[in-house]
Amino acid sequence: MSFDVLQDKIRALKNPTVAGLDARIDYVPEHLRQAAYQQYGVGLKGACEAIYQFNVGLIDALCDVVPAVKPQSAYYENLGWQGMEMLERTIRYARSRGMFVIADVKRGDIGATASAYAEGWLCGAPVEGQAFRSFDADCVTVNGYMGSDAIRPFMEAARADDRCLFVLVKTSNDSARELQDMVAGDRLVYQVMGDLCQRLGKGTEGKYGFTMVGAVTGATYPSDIRALRRRLEHTFFLVPGYGAQGGTAEDVQYAFNEYGHGAIVNASRSIMCAWKKTGGDGRDFADAARAAAVAMRDDIRRYVTVI
Repeated sequence: MSFDVLQDKIRALKNPTVAGLDARIDYVPEHLRQAAYQQYGVGLKGACEAIYQFNVGLIDALCDVVPAVKPQSAYYENLGWQGMEMLERTIRYARSRGMFVIADVKRGDIGATASAYAEGWLCGAPVEGQAFRSFDADCVTVNGYMGSDAIRPFMEAARADDRCLFVLVKTSNDSARELQDMVAGDRLVYQVMGDLCQRLGKGTEGKYGFTMVGAVTGATYPSDIRALRRRLEHTFFLVPGYGAQGGTAEDVQYAFNEYGHGAIVNASRSIMCAWKKTGGDGRDFADAARAAAVAMRDDIRRYVTVI
């Protein structure tokens, strides 16, 4: 399963983290913005080219430190078709540099619509009996709160080419408890969702023991992560909320098993925007991002040893 690929990359770098590529134009240093505007004008095309050059610089700086990147599609969709074309280029470039790509799309529809999403992001669109890839991610995030009908089409697409998915289980936002902490029989709603993920993934375990259906479990709820890790032994966790949202290395340690396996921790702004804290003009953005990523890795290593 594809989580074996991710775990192999984590073990090789001894770094269970993923860098978000959620770039807004105001995250991009002035010199990149002005160069793009000079060539393409101030507008969607210029903004897309500036962000792409920013992404390339980040990927080049991080690819031998961080095993994966996680572009959030909203930051590309808001730039129209140019933004989506630039996202495809970004994913392609990250994969060419050996990075695992988690497309953070949080799709949550059912039936044929879910299948179409899954084709676009994972296995390719069918045209005259052939499958043609568009975004070609290794993994996607899925909102499964419509039930298994919102998850199974992504499983089918992922299974076709050894890929995988993360389903929202216990998210890091404050209002998550309004729904996810509600009592449903003898369980809480997020526990029901976690159990569903493990049940759907049963039989797809890879060499590390994890199924193709992972879970998003927020760093801001460490006691819940600890309970979920015990409950979902075969489920790989994507852990948002570290850094800017308040989650700490001490909090995220509970997402891992005794071998330091089974989880990857996300940080976005703290890496992308690290250059804003160096006092320079942004020409050091790649070095600043790398330093922030190394600091995050070393912070987590104080609590987690990847074997």
